Amino acid sequence: MDKVVFWPAHAVADAIHRRDISSAEVLEEHLSQVSKFNPALNAIVSLDIERARAKARKADAALRRGEVWGPLHGVPLTIKDAFATEGLRTTFGHRLMSRHVPRRDATVVSRLLGAGAVLFGKTNVPEVSFDWQTNSPIFGRTNNPWNLSYTPGGSSGGAAAAIAAGMSPLDIGSDAVGSIRIPAHFCGVFGFKPTLQRVSGAGHMEISPGYPRGSRHVASYGPLARTVQDLRLVMSIVAGPDNVQQEVPPVELRRAPPRSLRECRFAWTDDFGGVPVTVETRAALNALAERLKANGCHVERAAPAGFDYDSAMETFGEIMGAEGGVQTSALLLFLSRLSFRLLFGGSPWTRGVVRGQKLSLRRYAAALTRRDAFITQMEEFLSGWDGWLCPVASVPAFTHRWKGRRLSVGEERLSYSVALGSYVTVFNLTGCPAVVLPVERPVNGLPMGVQLVGGRWKDMELLDTAELLTEVTGEFQRPPSY
Repeated sequence: MDKVVFWPAHAVADAIHRRDISSAEVLEEHLSQVSKFNPALNAIVSLDIERARAKARKADAALRRGEVWGPLHGVPLTIKDAFATEGLRTTFGHRLMSRHVPRRDATVVSRLLGAGAVLFGKTNVPEVSFDWQTNSPIFGRTNNPWNLSYTPGGSSGGAAAAIAAGMSPLDIGSDAVGSIRIPAHFCGVFGFKPTLQRVSGAGHMEISPGYPRGSRHVASYGPLARTVQDLRLVMSIVAGPDNVQQEVPPVELRRAPPRSLRECRFAWTDDFGGVPVTVETRAALNALAERLKANGCHVERAAPAGFDYDSAMETFGEIMGAEGGVQTSALLLFLSRLSFRLLFGGSPWTRGVVRGQKLSLRRYAAALTRRDAFITQMEEFLSGWDGWLCPVASVPAFTHRWKGRRLSVGEERLSYSVALGSYVTVFNLTGCPAVVLPVERPVNGLPMGVQLVGGRWKDMELLDTAELLTEVTGEFQRPPSY
């Protein structure tokens, strides 16, 4: 039997419930994996071992009494260090928060704990969770389990690396500019960005007391795991209103009717407005499309007619810059405008962020109105398909480098933000759910993911389609030597 640290979370939960293995034993196996591999990976940055052991013992005692706390009873897991955890250091990768210990849990954390989970650690993030690499000024750099010289992505890079290496079965990420999807792609795990406002972000990155909460049309919060079934399980726990962030509506999580893969209709593309992708990325998508056709699926190369990707990314940047700006002092806002394009490179998104930081209310409302039109256009396109397959980024995982350094795509040198943001920010703008599935291993031995996108609020239907898709793409494969 495979090591328990690589079992899916739902299988661990079932085994604990049947009392085939105890929560305490499962926790110790994960702590042993952390002890063995985390020194090289630096994915888990804060541990809460004694409290976790105490809860695991209580979980086992509860089962002996016939009590079941929930679907994650006794399952150990980690949480991205952007979410508040009561009594456990939460830094957001921000130097000034290095000793911060919250007094309450973020909504997603309290819901997972309420479902019986055993929290034992926090996973690394870049400074204020704002980079496509994970290099914390407090904890240092996280490395990719497939090759320590490569980045695991960001900002949920610690989470993706920990899951790929068997140190944690589940984690929760946040995704404002691909921060769940890119780490899943780079580390060969499954990641899900739900529909915008499907999951409350209360307790996420609450750095500036006294400032209004600005980020309302930007970030989604969702799971990373090693199976689609685990993504779906976590969504059933964390989704829905919490009476804290009032924009989260009580929209039902609906499953798709039972069906076979051959009944599915897929659109696919490897081109968002001419932004190039690597030869390996294009080959992987082409090969997937051909395999789906061979399995009887209806597959077409297609995209929303007339969709202006540059304008969409710029509009998203304006909204992001405007909403982020209300949480920043005037001095920091001025400095960020000077440095932002230097740090992330020129792109429609970065132009939009810089412009957005100084928008009037009228121009901010105009950006939201343009967003409405982009959503309508995307929804009309997606309504004809069970899912849209597209790249996650222009590149697979790359070697560690300074933020903002250009990336090579064939003969072209793309700016940092074009290469990494072009295929993800569109869906942060439209709010569409998107799941990343591992599909290929190129010549350099690194994993590669594909992005499957669906219509807004069809989260569970999309995950059901993604699970069918794994009949072709395959299951999670652990990195060598783990």
